[in-house]
Amino acid sequence: MQATKNDILIIFPLVILVVLGLIMVTSSSIYIADNMTSNPFHFAQRQMLFIAIGIIFLLCFLILPSDFLFKADWIFMILSILLLIALFIPDVGTSVNGSIRWIRLGPINIQPSEICKFSLILYISGYSVRRMSEIDSLRSFLKPLVLLFVISVLIMGQPDLGSTAIVCALVVGILFYAGISFSQLSLLMLLIALLGYLAITTSPMRLARVLAFTDPFAVDVVRNAGWQLSNSLISIGQGGWLGVGLGNSFQKSFFLPEAHTDFIFAIIIEELGIVGGLFLIGLFILLFIGLLSISFESFKKGRLFQGYAVFGIFLLISIQALFNMAVNIGLLPTKGLTLPFISYGGTSIIIMLSLMGIVLRINNENKTL
Repeated sequence: MQATKNDILIIFPLVILVVLGLIMVTSSSIYIADNMTSNPFHFAQRQMLFIAIGIIFLLCFLILPSDFLFKADWIFMILSILLLIALFIPDVGTSVNGSIRWIRLGPINIQPSEICKFSLILYISGYSVRRMSEIDSLRSFLKPLVLLFVISVLIMGQPDLGSTAIVCALVVGILFYAGISFSQLSLLMLLIALLGYLAITTSPMRLARVLAFTDPFAVDVVRNAGWQLSNSLISIGQGGWLGVGLGNSFQKSFFLPEAHTDFIFAIIIEELGIVGGLFLIGLFILLFIGLLSISFESFKKGRLFQGYAVFGIFLLISIQALFNMAVNIGLLPTKGLTLPFISYGGTSIIIMLSLMGIVLRINNENKTL
């Protein structure tokens, strides 16, 4: 099948993002890996394994008809909820840094919240098609909100406010795209904002991070809640236009926590400069254009589920990328969210590559219609 503009807009930035991510995971994790395991390439080797698994999943979804995903969306959703519940079963969920977000299967940790994002995109897209004629009615509007409430409670129980915000944005975005009224959207946004406010003000740790965000270099803040953000800003400030050179970051030497995961964007700017950061943003923009193009083309061909699904994938990647970068440069309070395709993390890269397999499959199906 002949390559089209949409193929290029997806495959070109995707390949470069994955390769760049592997390079930066290697660079940013070399000291902490050596300290933890005596193998400086420990995280890089694991990331290569995760990418290989992700490519296998990509190929599987590439050959799987999108109509099957439409019919089986509820299966993915039930599986995700069961995995979220399993986290709270003794000896099943694994606690890291005070949060129970992973299920350990041998050498691999599975993060159910990442799988839940994948499943929500499929389920809410399918729901929007099945309830198209009554999507703006109160009853059809409330059903997915009940599901969202259950999932939010399970994810917040880990606790994970960042992932909760992402799943809320996904559901709201797809439903609004499907045709809920502006008044329903406004009510929903107000409710989510209120719940977010309560989640922050009732948790001393979250409140401290928000207060630290306003002045991360304050004397009583910098060595506590503001440590990550202040060191991230130092890292970015040292980068300048062209950076200090690949592998030459100073902040990754045990100063910037989570340098290979949540704060890898700061290391990218420190080593590759503002030019490197803009190049990365440019790759994401190309990918976003490709995703929206495939979504719009699906709608033109009357393939509503496919259009909603690709739009949901666009929402997930764009919101998470923007959120991660905003946290790194101090525009948002610190919250643990990975940078898609770039940060270290098995479940994240596997899910992202799986979603890209769905996108490429839908694009290939569009060509035949």
